[in-house]
This record gives sequence, structure tokens and C-alpha cells, in this order.
Amino acid sequence: MYVLVAGGGKVGANVTRTLISWGHEVTLIEQRRDRFERLEAEFEHRVQVGDATEMFVLERAGIRRPPDLLVAVTGDDVDNIVICQMAREHFGVQKVIARVNDPRNQEHFDLLGIQPTVSATANVLAMIEHEVPEHELIHLLELKRESLEIVEVQIVKDSPSVGKRIDRLSLPDGSRLISVMREGRAWIADEATELQAGDQVLAILEAGKEEELRGVLLKR
Repeated sequence: MYVLVAGGGKVGANVTRTLISWGHEVTLIEQRRDRFERLEAEFEHRVQVGDATEMFVLERAGIRRPPDLLVAVTGDDVDNIVICQMAREHFGVQKVIARVNDPRNQEHFDLLGIQPTVSATANVLAMIEHEVPEHELIHLLELKRESLEIVEVQIVKDSPSVGKRIDRLSLPDGSRLISVMREGRAWIADEATELQAGDQVLAILEAGKEEELRGVLLKR
């Protein structure tokens, strides 16, 4: 696989290093001359110096081939958007991955259909949310192309689903309970699984069904 990586910071360098170790062909673009020189010492001809938002820099890096994947991981969200848009619209790159530095900018990526995206800040916040017990429904993963979400639901003692088998619950169309964790042990949920207070339940559901699922599992 041929991968073009824009942004030679810690993320871009680590991605490049790992992809090379996996046997893929990689070209890394870095704008800062001092950083480029350090990267060139390690990656040699695989590094190009320049601003990846400039078409001629992308062309020099080999984007007209085109690459199987473009990864935009600069420290600037606007740059990452521009790079992905140019790659898709001008050079026919089919697959892009973008870094979102500020989660508040996620909606701009979404509006332009740039996906998947990766946000370290959002991931850390999701982990914090997972560790806060008063949060009863937590988003774990969003599959945007499939319009699906995976959530974790903490069943509390006054939940209407306590003591009920899954086949007795009026789950919303487009949702399914995947697994149950109880006292440190997890198993795949089936129709006969009876929910108990303290259970951590994983569910997959269509986008927009969250409140309906919350009403069935958590609210009386």
C-alpha cells in the first residue's frame, strides 16, 4: 500500500515509522525545515519538505499516482481539511484520514464528509467519561459511514430493565444489545440474558436512536 502522510510531528513520524515497519511505501511531508532535517536523517528519501496545502508540494510527493491512503495529521485543523479536500477533489484519492486537533472543529470535518477522523482530545474525554460512574450512557464508537453508534449503558438499580430478559424489552428498531459485563465477566448477550443492576451493556444502534434506547433501559 502507498500512503501519503502530511505532517511530520510526533503523530506523523510515528505513523510513518510504523507503516514502514509493516512493509508499506510511505511519503511524509513536513513544512518546518528543522523538523524535516531530523526526519530526513531517519527516513531519508521518504520525506519531502514543503507545505502540504500547496498543490505542487503534493504533486512532488507523488499524489498523482494516487496514493491508496492520505493521512493528514498536521497541528492545524484548517490545513488538514484543505489537504483532504484537495486530495479527494483534485487528485482522486479515495481514502483519507484526518486528525482533529480541536474537537470543536469536528462538525466542519463532518459537513465536508471528511472521515474517518481521529481526535486525541476527544478520545481522552471519552475515556474520562467511561471512568465516571454517574454517566449512565457513554458513546464508545461512531461508525459514520454506516450511520451506526456503539454505546455503553450502565444499568442502575432503579432502571426499568432490571430483572428483565432482553427478549422482553421493547428495544427500538435499529438497535441491538451486544454484550453484558457483570462483576468483571463479560459475555455475548442473547434473548435469554436477564439484566441486573450494575451490568455494563454494550449496544449497537442506528444514529438518532439513543434517546429511545435510553428510555427503554434507563428511564421509567
